[in-house]
Amino acid sequence: MCASAERRDLIEKEHPTLSVVKQAKLLDINRSSIYYKPVGTSPEELTIKHRIDEIYTKHPYYGSRRITASLNREGFNINRKAVQRHMREMGISGVCPGPNLSRRNHQHSIYPYLLRNVPITHPNHVWGIDITYIRLASGWMYLVAIIDWYSRFIVSWELSSTLDIDFVLQAQKQALACATAEIANSDQGSHFTSPRYTELFKKAGIKISMNGKGRALDNIYTERFFRSLKWEKVYLKEYENPRHARTEIAKYINFYNNERPHQELQYHTPAEVYTGSVGLVA
Repeated sequence: MCASAERRDLIEKEHPTLSVVKQAKLLDINRSSIYYKPVGTSPEELTIKHRIDEIYTKHPYYGSRRITASLNREGFNINRKAVQRHMREMGISGVCPGPNLSRRNHQHSIYPYLLRNVPITHPNHVWGIDITYIRLASGWMYLVAIIDWYSRFIVSWELSSTLDIDFVLQAQKQALACATAEIANSDQGSHFTSPRYTELFKKAGIKISMNGKGRALDNIYTERFFRSLKWEKVYLKEYENPRHARTEIAKYINFYNNERPHQELQYHTPAEVYTGSVGLVA
């Protein structure tokens, strides 16, 4: 996988002549992913956000109304307006649009969904890209991942403590340094309608496809990966800080790509199918 996590270990915060900003620029690393300050939220709010994440991961078709009902049944005293605010801050897309992630910028172009009834026949035919919430012991981060739909291979990924677009662009650049897809599919969030995002792929000859409004499951393979990551790794750990989260997620993605067999891949691994070392029998 073409990720830059290992380059972050080269950063020396006490370097005598080079600032952290300069080192990040030289290493082509997203600066916001280096710095981290625990989010100033109460333990109660973190508990609610973490539980919303678990509910949404299990039921990605749930809207704020159902999530509110689920929380109330579990004993949380919370109204729908508060749930919607949490969902906006968490960057949950397709259900409760928020200004930073899911609400599109109306000055940006929206592209049609190109994949309805289209068979995915080979690696790098279609990439899916999406963002998800990653919980920490005292805050949260955001993970963007680009996945090859045919093989389920994670082509690139990035973590950030903010929803600034830079970490999405970094993941794009890492993916394009490895390969080029024919189509890139996303939701209609402001990151993915931004010309900064679309132009990177268009210059590489990649067609832009976007889910229908409110149709998070149009990007089902990315949603499935996020669900596997969270249930098999994130929810079993208590990440103390971004470095801990990055290390553990990197381990899981390496496992997911190279060791974890998939039933839909005839029990081969994503890497075996992506690299063509094995073929799928029709």
